[in-house]
Amino acid sequence: MVDLLVGTPRLAERQQDPAPDGNEGSVPFSTVAELAYDASTLVFEHGWQSWSPSGWYRLDARPPRPTAPNHHVMAYRPGVDAGRFQGEGLLAVATAGEVTIFAATSPDDVPSIRAEIRGDRLVISADGAVQQTTTTQANPNQALADWADAFAAGAPPVRVFGPSWCSWYAYWGKVTERDVMTDVRQFDEHDLSVDLVLLDEGYQAAIGDWLTPRDDFGSTVRLAADIRSSGRRAGIWVAPFLVASGSETARKHPEWLVPGISAGTNWGQEQLVLDVTHPGAARHLQDVFTELCRQGYDHFKLDFVYAGAIDGPRHEQVDGITAYRHGMRLLREAVGPNRILHGCGAPILPSLGLVDCMRISPDTDPLVDPPSGDISQPGQRGARSTSVAREFLHGRWWANDSDCLIVRPDVQERELWAQHIEAGPGLRMSSDPIGALDRWALDRTRELLVPSSPRPHPLKDPDA
Repeated sequence: MVDLLVGTPRLAERQQDPAPDGNEGSVPFSTVAELAYDASTLVFEHGWQSWSPSGWYRLDARPPRPTAPNHHVMAYRPGVDAGRFQGEGLLAVATAGEVTIFAATSPDDVPSIRAEIRGDRLVISADGAVQQTTTTQANPNQALADWADAFAAGAPPVRVFGPSWCSWYAYWGKVTERDVMTDVRQFDEHDLSVDLVLLDEGYQAAIGDWLTPRDDFGSTVRLAADIRSSGRRAGIWVAPFLVASGSETARKHPEWLVPGISAGTNWGQEQLVLDVTHPGAARHLQDVFTELCRQGYDHFKLDFVYAGAIDGPRHEQVDGITAYRHGMRLLREAVGPNRILHGCGAPILPSLGLVDCMRISPDTDPLVDPPSGDISQPGQRGARSTSVAREFLHGRWWANDSDCLIVRPDVQERELWAQHIEAGPGLRMSSDPIGALDRWALDRTRELLVPSSPRPHPLKDPDA
């Protein structure tokens, strides 16, 4: 194995590659390697965040790209395009009995790394410093795992997670306190092993107003108490770095927002970005999570947190990744070392050491394919392919979350989705209304609700 530090810091002066449109110097990438290739060569693209597609591709493939501007903002890193392969902090090339990995040197600085054919060479370029590692490991996925082991040196031990139930795919954004407790009462009746009950999105009055429940939801305080009285742990969904433009938080505290920056449009509103480097916003964030801990929640699904890593003019002039890691540390300080931080919609490499478990795929869905054709959007096909591509992270960086088990009768190809969940070593979380399950689905749910494994997963060769 040979290691070579190549590339230069993002802001340094350097020779730049021509942009794809012929505009010399408009894209600050520099060549870091030129490799021979052949018909068997594979390229591994690692996507920016949980929902960004990832996988091994033949050189003649067209890797998934956003099909709409809003998808680009909410599921991809800025600058990704259809003209080349691009990995965010990690790109690998498997050819002629070797695997060459190009990767970030730390979670604090995550360059984009590109690969494109120029004549008889595969040219690798990056917009920051990368570590190049070449190995003769026969299985390319095992080569990624070996890299992940080394990169994670010093990260906290991987925890074991008990089986869980989540309200999202059962009730979507219309969930009520009564809905959740209706299902909780059925777990024992049907002999379903559930350790954690996760209240997902929909309880809040507005994105950013986390301590104000929706008028017809009920009480988050009473719900946490009732879940705990059933002998289970209570979890809650929060998108900590998002603030809806129409929220009370945005109206009362515009100084807490990153000016001029949008995290996309969702819930019918533009989503703004909380500036965690602003002292007032930082106190607010920690106060919210301190209160949720006081209410009895000890598992926090942190969603849409890509927003915290978007570059912009913050109170302290830091880049997006620095701001993101600062914000995640603020959350850890607020909840303490023993409660669970669960990343979702999260930048993958910058989250290392900061979360206990991580969604490593886009959302699943009752539909196999998203109507838009963009597999970063909810659908079983993209959720399967990206979570399989990231199996090498489980047991090394955190416990993987391949999303929820949904097997009620109206779920397309439910048998295949159940097989996918069964094959993975990570979190097992059901998200069906228990009363909607037929006999097969109830038996399959009972069978698959088991604890996660803390150990790495055996990895298949991508050609197998």
